[in-house]
Amino acid sequence: MNKKELIRAGKFTLFSLSAGLIEIGAFSVLNHFKFQYWVCYLVALVLSVLWNFTLNREFTFRSSNNVPVAMMKVALFYLVFTPVSTLIGDYLVETLKWNEFLVTLINMTANFILEFIYDKYVVFRGSIDTKN
Repeated sequence: MNKKELIRAGKFTLFSLSAGLIEIGAFSVLNHFKFQYWVCYLVALVLSVLWNFTLNREFTFRSSNNVPVAMMKVALFYLVFTPVSTLIGDYLVETLKWNEFLVTLINMTANFILEFIYDKYVVFRGSIDTKN
């Protein structure tokens, strides 16, 4: 991996950590009020995705591509990831009685890895570093 890609991966990691703080914060507030796991997770995930997409498009991938098109591609990723992670998470928490924060951290880690790959090779492919 060259220096430029290492820096890009570092930026993605930092922005993802900030999105993770938003996700855990929102999840914690909703969980405190005893909402079901899937409600807490879904609301927190949406908030973190919006934050993460905005920052990574602007600063990590420096893409000048069409924002609605890029958002649609991200929406397609989450069309698969969200129901799968929500259903698995809900099963682990509600049926197997796993700790809801552990399950959320597992989902966040899977999201981090899969989204970086998807963003780089699908969402921003051909438009990386095109923004002035």
